Amino acid sequence: MKFLLVRAGDLKDNIRLFAPSTHPPLGLLNLGAVLEQDGHDVEILDFFMENISREQLGNALMSSDAVGMSFYTAHLSSAMDISRMIKDVNPDIPLIIGGPHCIFVKERSLLDIPHADISVISEGEQVIVDIVRYLEGRKKLADIHGVFYRDNNRIKKGKTLEIIEDLDSLYFPARHLVDKYDYGSFPFGLQLKKKVTAMITSRGCPFNCRFCPKYDNIIDGWGFRQRSAENILQEFEDIDDKYGSVLIVDDNFLVDKKRALRIFDGLIDMGTEVELFIDGARVDSADKKLYQKMKKAGVKYIYYGLESGNQEVLDFYNKKTTLSQIRKAINLSRKMNFITMGNFIFGAPIEKKEHIERTIKFACSLPLDVVTFQPLAYLYRSQLWNDAVERDIISKDTLFVFADSEKGLGNLPGKELKEYSNIAFQRFYLRSTYIFSQIYRSILRNDYNLLINGLKFLLWLKRNRYRWPKQNPQTH
Repeated sequence: MKFLLVRAGDLKDNIRLFAPSTHPPLGLLNLGAVLEQDGHDVEILDFFMENISREQLGNALMSSDAVGMSFYTAHLSSAMDISRMIKDVNPDIPLIIGGPHCIFVKERSLLDIPHADISVISEGEQVIVDIVRYLEGRKKLADIHGVFYRDNNRIKKGKTLEIIEDLDSLYFPARHLVDKYDYGSFPFGLQLKKKVTAMITSRGCPFNCRFCPKYDNIIDGWGFRQRSAENILQEFEDIDDKYGSVLIVDDNFLVDKKRALRIFDGLIDMGTEVELFIDGARVDSADKKLYQKMKKAGVKYIYYGLESGNQEVLDFYNKKTTLSQIRKAINLSRKMNFITMGNFIFGAPIEKKEHIERTIKFACSLPLDVVTFQPLAYLYRSQLWNDAVERDIISKDTLFVFADSEKGLGNLPGKELKEYSNIAFQRFYLRSTYIFSQIYRSILRNDYNLLINGLKFLLWLKRNRYRWPKQNPQTH
């Protein structure tokens, strides 16, 4: 059989500040690997990476027997448009949907995407082969774990979803399926060594931040699972001569320091020249020995979720971190000469203007290379969202809404929080101390891309302000 796998999205929305515009769709690449091992042909279309015309999609559909589409809730509108176009071109082709949106809303995903036939609400690697057997007439949908499906205009449920306990048992992603895309291109920001790919070494998160919509919140037994250091090093060996930069996109890659040290020791022994971008790290993982190994192993960038410059706000979010830990981690990252990024959130229900002012001052006091500031969002099935639903402040159908005093979701109006975020960007990046520091660091690195692209961003910010995503609070 021939499978067409689609990542729903929109190229014009594909802007990430100071980082690669996106990273390869690892979920689809994992499915592609499973399907190829099962003897099938696979093609991937990434709507984040190109403007795909109806004609181009139609040509791909002509040679395909089934379509799988993955998407986040934020891209629901794009997924609806793409699914409609798929069925307009070929009404009879089976359309299977999956990804975070489907996992969170379960059977409602088939109402959101009325053109879809099957929705996968669990990890897809085990499910996709069973779906193939169904398409071949060798299995019933009712006997497949972790799916909802249509049957005579009714939505029915398969068997209870199953969790993959042994992540080492999975195939490595079929990265060749997206060789046609350049995942290192972006409008401004970091300059990564080409080619760029991504890797995930764990699933789940052992922490419980109140703003985070974790799968643990909706799936019993999901839990935090890790691949072994040996399995990860084997994957690095597999890609070492093919890629210049690897984004590690775990929620918390460094949470297990012993495993991290084994990985970095293995990379040092391997002599890899790959540059590593750690896209998720906690400040309480900061350790001199670990960071020295990271530096030697090729880590160049590290991103932290810092969230606030107020201890009471960190405690409210249940971050389990302190301001002193933040300072230690950022200072240690600077000593290692990492390009260090941090994110801050404005609008916790306990926050007032003075809290936001302290966060901006705190951010400016840290030797960060890159920061982002954003209003708090109540995301579907996060603890904050659950609390707001229980207090009847938002509907249980609400998928996403910014903190806003006018909606009973904080002390400050949403417009004011967005304006504070814009002000914070300018106050951080327009400081003379920051600008001279970045010039000095660029000279030391003999790399001026971050400085040049940062200036481009400031000019863009001045012209456009920061464009916040539109709220789409209702599922349907």
